[in-house]
Amino acid sequence: MTTATGPMPLVLLLSGPNLNLLGERDPEIYGRASLDEHVRVAEATAAELGLVIEHHQSNHEGDLVDLIHRARGRASAIVINAGAFTHYAWSLHDALATFDGPVIELHLSNPSAREAWRSTSVIAPVATGVVAGFRGVGYRLAVEAVADLLRNGSDARR
Repeated sequence: MTTATGPMPLVLLLSGPNLNLLGERDPEIYGRASLDEHVRVAEATAAELGLVIEHHQSNHEGDLVDLIHRARGRASAIVINAGAFTHYAWSLHDALATFDGPVIELHLSNPSAREAWRSTSVIAPVATGVVAGFRGVGYRLAVEAVADLLRNGSDARR
């Protein structure tokens, strides 16, 4: 997408395993909104802030790695809700480490307040920041954080 001042920055929004079941799976933890509803919030927020969202969901780790690789040099930022991959998918860690731009780790619930195994994130060490525990509001907060980071030229990961 292009504006009078040039192309709008692209934000890659990635959703990991089982997020396609949002609204049906554990609504007491994740809420009743579907993934499509969360993506619409992200898209609307992005449009207000002069950004464009490209969303992909996959239950397969390698697909997400490929999407991150293809984002290099094309996307300005990545927002990733890696689901359970957050806790053990070192291939996502390595792929995100090669991305030159802000990376926001996103969770609907607060992983640290849940089972002990959810307290470890292999994504966090290569993320600029983490938005967790705000349910669907987190999608808006993550996009707002990206817009601020891009506007101020900041990526505190390194």
